[in-house]
Amino acid sequence: QVQLAESGGGSVQTGGSLRLSCVATGDARRRSCMAWFRQAPGKEREGIATIDSDGTTNYADSVKGRFTISQDKAKNTLYLQMNSLKPEESAMYTCAAHMTYSDLVFLRRGCGLNATFHYWGQGTQVTVSS
Repeated sequence: QVQLAESGGGSVQTGGSLRLSCVATGDARRRSCMAWFRQAPGKEREGIATIDSDGTTNYADSVKGRFTISQDKAKNTLYLQMNSLKPEESAMYTCAAHMTYSDLVFLRRGCGLNATFHYWGQGTQVTVSS
């Protein structure tokens, strides 16, 4: 089992920045895909960014150039640096992961925004005021 715990959310003004963190504990496996999602009230959950255990990243078009996903493997921590935030990006931000020891299983699952994630955190709220 893997547990994910997010932190770093808060309130900022338009154009501001925040850095979210997600600490993974438990049975961390060699091949991993970590992701950030967000969901605003009344809207569908949106995948924002993913990063795999080799450091390959994917971003939603809406955040490219403004958000950066990264990880510190020594600390088992995932980050999301968010710059130039907009009011419409106010949402609950949640980290997610899928992990495996198998290269074949990892390749089948992929690490895109549409991948299936098995582990989810509780989320951290981000509010951007105009």
